[in-house]
Amino acid sequence: MKPKQGYAKPDNYAAFYGLLKQMPGASKEEIVLQFTNGRTDSLREMSLHEYNEAIRAIEKLTRAEETEVMRILKSKRSAVLHQMQLLGVDTADWKRVDAYCLDKRIAGKRFNRLDYEELEALLKKIRAIRRKQKEED
Repeated sequence: MKPKQGYAKPDNYAAFYGLLKQMPGASKEEIVLQFTNGRTDSLREMSLHEYNEAIRAIEKLTRAEETEVMRILKSKRSAVLHQMQLLGVDTADWKRVDAYCLDKRIAGKRFNRLDYEELEALLKKIRAIRRKQKEED
C-alpha cells in the first residue's frame, strides 16, 4: 500500500459546514484563509492539521455564543416563572405551568417550547393580568 502524497486531507467536510451554518456572516473562504495563513481559500486544499484547528476554533466560538444565548433565555424564563408564581400558578409543578401556557389566550404552547420573543410577550401579558387584578382589589 502506497502512502498518500502531500498533505493528509479530511475524509468529509460535514463538521465544517455544520458549524459554518451556526455562524451567520462568516464565509467559508475567510475561515479557510485564516487557518491556512492565506495559502488558500479552498477547503479541499487544507491540510488535516489546518482543518482540525479550524474545527476546534469554530466549536469553541459557537459554544461561547450558545452559552450566552442560553444564559439570556434562562434569565427570561426565570422572570416569567416568577410572575406566574406571583399570579398563583404552582411553578414547582411543570404540568400546571404547561397547562397555564397552553391556553390560547396566554401562549398557546408548552413553556419549554417558548422562544425569547414569546417569553417576552408572555411576561407582558402576565404583568398586565397582575395589574388588572390589583386594580380590582
